[in-house]
Amino acid sequence: MTIEPQLLESFTAIVGSDGVLTGADAVPYGKDWRGRYANEALAVVFPADTQQVSAVVKLCAGNKISIVPQGGNTSLCGGSVPLAGPLPQVIINLSRMNRIRNVDATNYTMTVEAGCKLASLYDAPEQADRLFPLGLTAIAPHCEIGGNLSTNAGGINVLRYGTARNLVLGLEVVLPDGRIWNGLRSLRKDNTGYDLKQLFIGAEGTLGIITAAVLKLFPRPKSVATACIAVRDPAVAVELLAHLRANCGDTIDAFEFISRSCLDLVFKHIPDSSEPFATRHEWIVITRLADVLPAPLDAALRYALNSFGDGIVEFEVTTNKDDAERWWKLRKNIAEAQKREGLSIKHDISVPISRVAEFIEQASDSLRKAYPGVRIVAFGHMGDGNIHYNASMPDAAQNKAFIEQQETGVHHLVYEIAAKLEGSIAAEHGLGQLKREEVTHYKSELELELMRSIKNTLDPHGLMNPGKVI
Repeated sequence: MTIEPQLLESFTAIVGSDGVLTGADAVPYGKDWRGRYANEALAVVFPADTQQVSAVVKLCAGNKISIVPQGGNTSLCGGSVPLAGPLPQVIINLSRMNRIRNVDATNYTMTVEAGCKLASLYDAPEQADRLFPLGLTAIAPHCEIGGNLSTNAGGINVLRYGTARNLVLGLEVVLPDGRIWNGLRSLRKDNTGYDLKQLFIGAEGTLGIITAAVLKLFPRPKSVATACIAVRDPAVAVELLAHLRANCGDTIDAFEFISRSCLDLVFKHIPDSSEPFATRHEWIVITRLADVLPAPLDAALRYALNSFGDGIVEFEVTTNKDDAERWWKLRKNIAEAQKREGLSIKHDISVPISRVAEFIEQASDSLRKAYPGVRIVAFGHMGDGNIHYNASMPDAAQNKAFIEQQETGVHHLVYEIAAKLEGSIAAEHGLGQLKREEVTHYKSELELELMRSIKNTLDPHGLMNPGKVI
């Protein structure tokens, strides 16, 4: 696509000559993190503040040019890259808007711009002895908070702190016509009508562009204990979580499970990674207790594990940060190991926690019967019922054909089982363009009608991130 000189001049006048990329320079921004989607945009524009975002959006709206909001571009569903085809689209990348405007330690909040790297949002509150708990540690150096909020990201700490949606008190949003809604309120209670911020969280940039947010902070833990546990099967892990919650309460802030196929890929592709136990196990769990009280937690964790009963094969408990990090490295690097191995058919489903084991058993049995030799990589956030459930073939050539020919069938099989167990086909990665059509089979007509009505009201010309979500 070639941008008209007059339009290029207009963008440059708003953001400066160093704030616009076109042609070959823009190509990398049209590719998604997985390498699945690669499409062209007229330009990539980098506004430095909210007023510039507003001006760029107004220019695009006036010229009937579609807008693709983009943060760190770590989306796994193609939500932050252009749609294929001749539709003229401009990427608005918010990476230059990376200021932390305020940390209010007394109110336990911080106000940040959308382009802030998530990793930087861990450091700033730490200096005030506060915690921002959105636990996407594997991609924290790359993803940006605007994208995290737009996809309602989850992560390893959802069990205790909730998803991104639960961590937001206020938003600033540029609407599809360029108007700025300033909802940067730091109130815990505000019952003055509809909670408008919730419309934009999880909307993947289809209703407006999040430019800033007021985020909740929490006390920093003073004591931490971590356990790596080998369990007989996922059913044991489900029961173990319930047991730990009954015995350790809200001190549990993470409960992640990992299958053998995940571990094998990590050992193959990630240097300095190794088995957590002397014996190979098919399933392991990593869990963590944390508390603001300085009293040690390891004894309570050991007691809870020892009192569980049958199903735990072996376990280790540590309060040493380096030892714990070696275990967490296994969990954090699964996505990177899969990426290095090659493409897979990915699923980000959720079911009620009590039905996680049921889902894994049914989906795995069905996939193996339908596709002999399939490799199933199952891992994720047992604590909130969110399973990353991915399928591929071990042989690269066979896998290419498998994905090209069987992806639709694999999706259908997995999604049908998740739906039968009262689950969701998109837990924390969003819909993007990957699941836009699929979701129509799992939402009621009324739900779809309401979603379309909201979209048509805020974005009547359909210019904001077209072809995504709905």
